[in-house]
Amino acid sequence: MDIVYIRMKKKLEVTPNKQLQMKDIAFISASSNLKRRVENTFLDVTIHKQDPVKVLDGFSIIEKLNQRYPEQDLQLIGPSQTILYLKKRTKAPSIVLVSLIWLLLFVGSAMAIMNFHYDVSMQEVQQKLHFLLTGKEVHHPLWLQIPYSIGLGVGMILFFNHLFKKRFNEEPSPLEVEMFKYQQDLDQYVSHYENEINTKDATSRRR
Repeated sequence: MDIVYIRMKKKLEVTPNKQLQMKDIAFISASSNLKRRVENTFLDVTIHKQDPVKVLDGFSIIEKLNQRYPEQDLQLIGPSQTILYLKKRTKAPSIVLVSLIWLLLFVGSAMAIMNFHYDVSMQEVQQKLHFLLTGKEVHHPLWLQIPYSIGLGVGMILFFNHLFKKRFNEEPSPLEVEMFKYQQDLDQYVSHYENEINTKDATSRRR
């Protein structure tokens, strides 16, 4: 009896009505011939536009494979579920919409920065710092304000580790980390919600 190790993929984007095979949803480890056979096994699973998210449970996959390969020892390792998402068509962004969003974010960020500086009396601090260093009182110490403004912008770029599509290093930015955490929470919610529905359906069928 050969052992077949199956590790489910956590999530997968698929096109509508695509006939899925085992190699699409899982990694297979077995002898060469058996591996090809298991990988090319079609699953009776499709995803439609009306149901854009579906959760495949590893135990149900094992049950189907046991019917197909009763003489093999199937071992499920790693994640026990695969979440299927419907692949969305990407459209070219509207220049007008992008411009409006950019303008809104720019004005909002500028207002937030100015309000913060007003709350902490940044101009007065720079004036006093100029007086301590030079002994002269000026209303606009530009030699402090200009480098500070440039440094503020450069610091934000380095903090988010992006300048348009260019990355400065391989470390993820805080925004990318938060997006990753959000996606994990979303996947966990979808998995729990779908399992709850499947459990209710199974209970109602038994009755």
